[in-house]
Amino acid sequence: MPQPLLDVRHLSIAFDTNRGPIHPVRDSSLAIFPGQTVAVVGESGCGKSVTALSILRLIPQPPGRILGGEVLLEGRDLLKLSEPEMRKVRGAEIAMIFQEPMTSLNPVYSIGDQIVEAIMLHQHVGTRRAYEIAEQCLHDVGIADPHRRVHEYPHQMSGGMRQRVMIAMALSCRPKLLIADEPTTALDVTIQAQILELLRKLQRETGMAIMLITHDLGVVAENADVVAVMYASRIAEVATVEEIFDHPMHPYTEGLLRSVPRLGAQTERLETIPGQVPNPAHFPSGCKFHPRCPRTRHAAAGAPPQDVVEIVTVEERAKVLRLCQASEPALREVAPKHWASCHLIDGFVNAPVTEPVLDHRREVRAEDSNDSIPVAAIAQQEPTQ
Repeated sequence: MPQPLLDVRHLSIAFDTNRGPIHPVRDSSLAIFPGQTVAVVGESGCGKSVTALSILRLIPQPPGRILGGEVLLEGRDLLKLSEPEMRKVRGAEIAMIFQEPMTSLNPVYSIGDQIVEAIMLHQHVGTRRAYEIAEQCLHDVGIADPHRRVHEYPHQMSGGMRQRVMIAMALSCRPKLLIADEPTTALDVTIQAQILELLRKLQRETGMAIMLITHDLGVVAENADVVAVMYASRIAEVATVEEIFDHPMHPYTEGLLRSVPRLGAQTERLETIPGQVPNPAHFPSGCKFHPRCPRTRHAAAGAPPQDVVEIVTVEERAKVLRLCQASEPALREVAPKHWASCHLIDGFVNAPVTEPVLDHRREVRAEDSNDSIPVAAIAQQEPTQ
């Protein structure tokens, strides 16, 4: 069996605060194979970005602490590397696109200077050659007239172009893994589509793996091979993108899918998941989703009184199963190549507890395999400033 490029095993992170430690990531496992796109989805506050930053060892210590686990990149545990060794990994082997390009780019340095810095550090070339590579990177991501743009500053570019610059910077050293943290946040839908198509094209050309962090299930359906649903600091469900959309197992995943607007649906209001993601400093007992879970409430309505407990949420009182309130379920392989953590899944008790390792690729669509339209031509549609 092929080995994962990145294998995160039982990662746990804590932050020390004046009110005690909080745990934004608890016992989370995730595997990404070469050329694969794994989407990590969930509401804001579920621990997605902290997981990504932990992979690159960008969590400030203190107040952050790695409590346990492994982050294996081709067999090397990144958590055991020294800081100088880690600097050789960042950018060269794993690169990251952050959420907001305007705050990620330094406003007092030109675009070229910021790209060249990484190229000279990792590729050990001279300044002239580094600028040539930077111009080529800007051309590859569809920025017109890269020779001029390389000398411009972030404020002289639109949001979509700044995001392309971030992608060019991330890919300048041809990393094996690209972590894209909400790469289309605050962009209009046309530019979103161009950025995502650009990432797919570059992935086909370079064979890099992508860890795509998002809360947009439309983006997931269009781009992911494997989906990991994260809730309250833990992975709640892992499966192929087809399985997640056709046969979701976890009630949280079902809630996310129900909240997506659908063409032709005759509804006045979109469905929502009641309540909100719990504060990591005050997680509920047992299953962390039980205060919001419709499945346990429905089961409690027909259960014997001794199996039911009443809870008080911010919004209401509700009856749930005592099992859900008292015991946190493990992530189990509830179906072949499908992992979920919910006591109320049929056969959950007897399902094995295994690592969620899934080497799967979605079927290649005709439009994905058609490279007749260069990305640079697509970029011409975006107005420049």
